[in-house]
Amino acid sequence: MTDLLSMGGHGAYVWSAYGLSLVALIAIGVWPLAAMRNVIRRARRRQALRDHGSSDAVERGHDPAT
Repeated sequence: MTDLLSMGGHGAYVWSAYGLSLVALIAIGVWPLAAMRNVIRRARRRQALRDHGSSDAVERGHDPAT
C-alpha cells in the first residue's frame, strides 16, 4: 500500500496532479450550473419587475400594450 502511495518517490507530484485535476473537473461541472441558476434568477427578477411595473401603469391609466 505504501508503494502505491509513494509511487517510487514521485507520489507527492502524482497525487497532487490527480487532486488538482479532480478539482478542475468538478469546477468545470459546477460552474455552468451556477451560471445557469444565476441567469434564471435574473430573468425571474426582470419578469417580476416587468409584471409589477406594467400593472402599476395600467392602474394609472397607461396600458403599455396599447
